[in-house]
Amino acid sequence: MHLPTDAEIPDSQAQRQADKRRWLRAFNLSLAFIGVLTAVFLAQPGFDVGRWTVNPGEWSGLLGVLTAPLLHGSFEHLAANAIALLMLGTLAGGMYPKATARALPLIWIGSGLGAWLLGHPGSHHLGASGLTHGLMFMVFLLGLLRRDRPAVAASMAAFLFYGGMLLTVLPREPGVSWQAHLGGALGGVVAAWLFSRLDPQPPRKRYSWEDEEELDATAEADRNELEPQSPRDVPVIWQRRDDEETGTVLPFRRRDH
Repeated sequence: MHLPTDAEIPDSQAQRQADKRRWLRAFNLSLAFIGVLTAVFLAQPGFDVGRWTVNPGEWSGLLGVLTAPLLHGSFEHLAANAIALLMLGTLAGGMYPKATARALPLIWIGSGLGAWLLGHPGSHHLGASGLTHGLMFMVFLLGLLRRDRPAVAASMAAFLFYGGMLLTVLPREPGVSWQAHLGGALGGVVAAWLFSRLDPQPPRKRYSWEDEEELDATAEADRNELEPQSPRDVPVIWQRRDDEETGTVLPFRRRDH
């Protein structure tokens, strides 16, 4: 087994600073996106919102695949999505910055296509809830695929706060676009499968008891190599048959001096 040398072990202080910058960047980006959603919501009274939503079954409604996540029907709708985006965006971006950057386009387009393909004709779909579902499903599934301690902890945290999203991908409440939720969730699942190893696993802390166990195992192997085997463990190469005659001792003549 190869043990890392001092040169291979990253400086703990530098690693903590890098982790802090990564989490702060994920929080700031999530907060900036919420600022964009708020600005668009405040500007919505000035333009025709329905034109920019997803209209299922209509070719002109495909434009909403790109724009609908920026629109919201009410302040409560915006607030609910903003809180989820801040928490899940920070969690996903802090844990998996590279995977999240590549997953967002899949989740964004998946959410819009899910609404366009599965929605009822004549309906209008808008809101960023498809993005929140995609982020939750991605973080949750990455914990199952990677199975390192930080990934499992992030998966449990996402499930603890937003595990109910596992049910909202199915039709439950009128007026809620479960189609967009399902499309975003599928985008998150695909992204987790494709980018599960894109972000390197964090350095694992080595505990003193692990070194002691290895030393004990090495000492035990050395003892087994140097000590002779027990007679019971030595294989029998030849056995005398029961009907085999015993040999005779040759007589020796006594020599007189």
